[in-house]
Amino acid sequence: MSFFRFFNMLTNDIGIDLGTANTLIWVKGVGIVMTEPSVVAVDNETEKIVSIGAEAKEMLGRTPAHIRTVRPLKDGVIADFDMTEQMLRTFIRKIIRTRFLVKPRIVISVPSGITEVERRAVSESAENAGAREVYLINEPMSAAIGVGIPVEEACGNMVLDIGGGTSEFAVIALSGIVNNTSIRIAGDEMDEAVIAYLKRKYSLLIGEQTAERVKTEIGSAFKLSKELKMDVKGRDLVEGLPKTITVSSVEIREALEETIAAIMQAVHEALENTPPELAADIVDRGIVMTGGGSLLRYLDKRILKETGLPAFVVEDPLTCVVRGTGKIIADFPKFAKILHREKQGA
Repeated sequence: MSFFRFFNMLTNDIGIDLGTANTLIWVKGVGIVMTEPSVVAVDNETEKIVSIGAEAKEMLGRTPAHIRTVRPLKDGVIADFDMTEQMLRTFIRKIIRTRFLVKPRIVISVPSGITEVERRAVSESAENAGAREVYLINEPMSAAIGVGIPVEEACGNMVLDIGGGTSEFAVIALSGIVNNTSIRIAGDEMDEAVIAYLKRKYSLLIGEQTAERVKTEIGSAFKLSKELKMDVKGRDLVEGLPKTITVSSVEIREALEETIAAIMQAVHEALENTPPELAADIVDRGIVMTGGGSLLRYLDKRILKETGLPAFVVEDPLTCVVRGTGKIIADFPKFAKILHREKQGA
């Protein structure tokens, strides 16, 4: 026992929410120690990383010809293995350098709909980045644990986790996911919809960060009591010159409609496939909304209108997944059976 106490003094477990938009890291006994955009800036000539995280995100759409910005994760999974590994290695080593003498054990949240090949890619990236052991947890389960839902009980709880790359709908009971639907339509697709709409209607080209700001400031999933307006700056595709237009929340709601409708369809499918007894529990408890995408104005009202079920956004929805990994590593034996570990050499 004394050896294990000494070992625990040398190392701490790490929880990681490896998201399409942001990567969050939790250290046992400390809490959230890092929140960084999942963006990498690379020198085209040398292929060396110029910057990672917030600094790299600031470069989106602003880089000179010899530098490119990369989002190594797409739709919640690894799109660029090497860049993901380098990004993870940088984040993990930054923490290990200041806190650890021994390689840490890492719990990483992943979308429930990814393939075994994609799971293996995540595990190998973390192992190559400096992990002693890597365990994977489905994002909806981690989110449920993070917000304090008693996942081990027999009653059903429905979690809707809308991130940057995926939207996850899961019915959880008895420490398992009874029914889940995962679609690769989420916050990033909303941004792309705004870009496409302004390009089509106004011949105005805007960047990802501008689209995200428009979505956040005046986007909505349901009619507002007082509609909003904002100025948007971009490049006129006809004249090739900088241009400013004024758009309304009505227009942005129209731009987002197809994406929101796809999410609503997935909610319906998830509910249709839910066992009757658990469906009754959801009627009583409502739908728990987590993830950054759940912050879209009045998305909860849209769900209520289309399903008749109450939906509510949890406090601090951006961090509930990584908080779930934190609770898991704080009581590892309790949650060990819901974790997934890739076999070495598999």
